Amino acid sequence: MSHFILHCDLDCFFAAVEERDNPKYMGEPIIIGADPKEGKGRGVVSTCNYEARKFGLHSAMPISQAYKRCPHGIYLHPNFEKYHKASKEVMEIVNSYSDMFQQVSIDEAYLDISDKCINYKEVRDLAEKLKDKVQKKVGITISIGCASTKSIAKIASDCNKPNGITIVEPNQIKDFLKNMDITKISGIGKKSRIYYNKNGIFTIGDIINTPLPKMKQMFGKNGEFVWKVANGLDNREVKEFTADRKSISKERTFYEDTSDFDEVLSKLEEINDKIHEFVYKNKIYYKTVSLKIRLEGFLTFTRAHSFAHHIQDKNKVLYVIIDLLNQFSTMNKKVRLVGIKLSNLEKKSNMTQTTLLNYVLV
Repeated sequence: MSHFILHCDLDCFFAAVEERDNPKYMGEPIIIGADPKEGKGRGVVSTCNYEARKFGLHSAMPISQAYKRCPHGIYLHPNFEKYHKASKEVMEIVNSYSDMFQQVSIDEAYLDISDKCINYKEVRDLAEKLKDKVQKKVGITISIGCASTKSIAKIASDCNKPNGITIVEPNQIKDFLKNMDITKISGIGKKSRIYYNKNGIFTIGDIINTPLPKMKQMFGKNGEFVWKVANGLDNREVKEFTADRKSISKERTFYEDTSDFDEVLSKLEEINDKIHEFVYKNKIYYKTVSLKIRLEGFLTFTRAHSFAHHIQDKNKVLYVIIDLLNQFSTMNKKVRLVGIKLSNLEKKSNMTQTTLLNYVLV
């Protein structure tokens, strides 16, 4: 049976909700995040719309730097209650098209429609109906990628934004991917790209053309994973995970010890995103966030912060992690490893409105 997997990705989600509720913002650069305080604020950009991106703004950029590049932008504090309400409305629509549904973040979800369609024309028709229904019912746009694997569907959803549909049939995979930068594959970040580049791997086509044994020899398990992604052999299913867990954690070691704060922050953001793919997918909430950091000389530290209530939001976690990271800024040592752990977990089938209001650090 053919596999038809959709990756549904809301376009500039937080900013889109603000534009929907404030028509006067349409066409203006909108930045969601910390107060810029006229360029003197601390904190980061949570997200921004396409107008703001024209000025070089992006998620996790220091808010002070964003203000310098775009002082005339509209800077808004995140309204998580409103965003989660909109997200819930969208995800109910997406889920209505198939029981094989997997939410991976507040603005992303996978859908397996293999039992709903028999060819790619039907796939496109279904995707069009889904996209139009989201825009009509919720008032925001969604971009959809479709392929035979989750990883390629995710790459495809980013190719025709905003409000677009991209379909990649199995016989089109190699041509579709071959000229893309390797960082289009989840699992290859800015730092690991340097390591891949040093070994002659610049495009996904280079991965496709490298034998699997050589990829494993050069890059280990990561090399095997990206090779399978590039060759359309990622067989991960769209499904919920039901096992009980006490904590969720991920950590990454830098190829070379670094003192570059932006590089460390970028890696932590990448880890945070990956953890929350799992968190949102499995409807898991947590109270405690821990930062693990290993400095040169293998000095290892952990710092933790607990919320008053169970929450589920990667932006709040990122703010906490940055605050914990700042405790090490005066040590003048390079960083070897960073990691994030979420603990005091609670699995919920539905999130109540009272829980939605508890997005305040204490």
